[in-house]
Amino acid sequence: MKTVHEVSAQTGVSIRTLQYYDQIGLLSPSMRTEAGYRLYDGTALERLQQILLFRELEFSLDEIRTILNAPAFDREKALTQQIELLTMKKERLERIIAFAREIQQKGEPNMNFDAFDSEQIEEYAARAKAQWGKTEAYAEYEKKAAHRSAAAQQQIAAGLMDIFTEFGSIRESAAADSPEAAALVQKLQAYITEHYYHCTDEILAGLGAMYAADGEFRQNIDRAGGEGTADFASRAIAAYCKH
Repeated sequence: MKTVHEVSAQTGVSIRTLQYYDQIGLLSPSMRTEAGYRLYDGTALERLQQILLFRELEFSLDEIRTILNAPAFDREKALTQQIELLTMKKERLERIIAFAREIQQKGEPNMNFDAFDSEQIEEYAARAKAQWGKTEAYAEYEKKAAHRSAAAQQQIAAGLMDIFTEFGSIRESAAADSPEAAALVQKLQAYITEHYYHCTDEILAGLGAMYAADGEFRQNIDRAGGEGTADFASRAIAAYCKH
């Protein structure tokens, strides 16, 4: 058994991140000491390896959790997919490096953008996600998104960020458990339900924890509402779900 400090030192994953993975049900410790300290065995470390491989492939934490928790999850099959995707990423990066060197050597612009094409990687990744990610919420999102244009998807995403802009506008004048904050949490939950999937209180609480963690969600939310907005929104969601 390894402590959370030992796992962090061995893997380079921060203690805060390991704690967050536990909170969202992505990587639970194998057991806890009487004092409540997390302990991890070999099985847990193997799961962490899978998480890190999927993260390297830019899968979201929600997607990774869905994949690893799928009843039909096959570790060997997943490894084969990961190797294939990583190889494709390596080949794409090599093409981009060669493209950049060609520009440098010729000293003139090259208007051929083929080296940046990522369609093949995206298609393969989408198939892998679809194979493992058959939760009700994921299926509902797929159904809603099936007939939307890229412009419509962008507009919906922008509308979501507008709500976080509203969170940012009150974060210094209102408490996280205030009626104003609760109203925005309700608005957020309704928006997700309308445009993505049925956002239960349980799903909402998980999203709130994710918003406060280091990563893309936090960066985008703070970009929309100002630094500290992700933490404020997370605390507001926690207060709302608690009551």
